[in-house]
Amino acid sequence: MAILKFRVYYEEDDSVYRDIVIRHKQNFFELHETILKSFEFDSKHAATFCRSNDNWQRGRDISLDVYEKPYKAPPLMMKETTIGSEIKEPNQKFVYIYDFTKNWTFLVALINVSKEENPRLTYPATIRTEGIAPSQYGVRSLLGERFADVEEKYDLTKGAEGFGEEGEEGNSDALEDAGESTTEEDI
Repeated sequence: MAILKFRVYYEEDDSVYRDIVIRHKQNFFELHETILKSFEFDSKHAATFCRSNDNWQRGRDISLDVYEKPYKAPPLMMKETTIGSEIKEPNQKFVYIYDFTKNWTFLVALINVSKEENPRLTYPATIRTEGIAPSQYGVRSLLGERFADVEEKYDLTKGAEGFGEEGEEGNSDALEDAGESTTEEDI
């Protein structure tokens, strides 16, 4: 059985990609689910694959469902279409669009075909992850959740002790400790 290895690039940043291996007899729905999981997206929105050429021009759709949009040819259905049936050339490409409102676009390129199955993998599988995935619903911090814990523990949002706004009341104690005295005229 042929094992197909695809590199799935986030369209806006080609340094962010996932390598996914899948059997040629598996369907596009399984590839769709694996792409979403690898980029930490949920599966609540519409999606479609489009056959593509080397210039990433979109061809026939392989859709999750039939959507209310004009089609040049009726779309193939993801659950009914095997990956191998759509591989027409050794460097086959697809464009994957998820959530038509946000228009998340991924470029899917076949990078390897192998006859050897890895017995330790459950296909399809993500075998390589490069770059930080975009956040589906907002801004993802590059520092991650650990920084939020540090920020909360040390309360970095408030002025640190010993540092304050210039001219703040209550600074007279610091001046007295330094050997200077203040009078009402100074304040």
